[in-house]
Amino acid sequence: MTTTDEATALHPDIRLLERASEVSDAMRRQVEKRIVGQREVIDEMLTALLANGHALLVGVPGLAKTLLVQTLADALDLEFSRIQFTPDLMPTDITGTEVIEEDRTTGRRVFRFVKGPIFANIVLADEINRTPPKTQAALLEAMQERAVTAAGETYRLPPPFFVLATQNPIEQEGTYPLPEAQLDRFMLELPIYYPSRDEEEEVAMRTTGEEVTTVEAVVSANELIDLQKLVRRIPAPPSLVTFAVRLARATRPGPEASKVAASYVSWGAGPRASQYLVLGAKARAASRGAPIPSYEDVRAVAPAVLAHRLVLNFEAEADGRSTRDVIAELLQESQGWT
Repeated sequence: MTTTDEATALHPDIRLLERASEVSDAMRRQVEKRIVGQREVIDEMLTALLANGHALLVGVPGLAKTLLVQTLADALDLEFSRIQFTPDLMPTDITGTEVIEEDRTTGRRVFRFVKGPIFANIVLADEINRTPPKTQAALLEAMQERAVTAAGETYRLPPPFFVLATQNPIEQEGTYPLPEAQLDRFMLELPIYYPSRDEEEEVAMRTTGEEVTTVEAVVSANELIDLQKLVRRIPAPPSLVTFAVRLARATRPGPEASKVAASYVSWGAGPRASQYLVLGAKARAASRGAPIPSYEDVRAVAPAVLAHRLVLNFEAEADGRSTRDVIAELLQESQGWT
């Protein structure tokens, strides 16, 4: 009979799966040293990290969105960069620019590309919707292609590459709505809500004293890359893929639309949503050490995957429905699919 140790030696992925669960638990503990509550948001950020996807945090100012990202970065032994988005920020302030340098020995002048803050493992795009669309678009190629093109040259970004953006509600003054093309680059949209009374009291207690909280790094770049590759290798049953695709297609007006989508949705989620539903379910399974994702994993990541990919019609606005309301009804309907 094969022992557990022998099985692990024969199948290195078993040990990696155990490590994925260990890293996830350790990351939660480190982040919770500074962040009170927000457990679901932390779990979803870890899902995006393991899936090698980007995440968008949405909430009013003062809810610790930036602190949450910085704390996550501190718990990772990776290069971190913060970009504060402002109305006067230029695309080259993000990607980098060419400068003229003179060779002292020959006297010749040559162009040299100076890399911008996008060249890091974790990039915090702080208040991303406070800069005009031209500058927002500078992130598009970097997020999708993991590369930057300048003066005809392509520069690869260092793996792992993870963009965490914060966004203020678009109703606030001085904001520019993110175009659908850029929103689609984010794997997950994570809403940040006000804390409960008890949580707010704990925040006030923690942050008004002398004690400085130290967060320790729990995973290196190479190990994180191995875990991200493991997530890709986790098998997804064909029935689960069918379920995820059906869920995404049910958001689109047409013959496959759900009842709620037919009533309230103008534009549904595209094929990238189907991919992220499956990949997110795999990452969520890996974070708890499970070898195969479940239907519940798909349902758990669905709100964060789908919410920013739906465009609602006038009827939804008139009835006071949000995209998450529509997704909640869709998930309720999907209970009868399995």
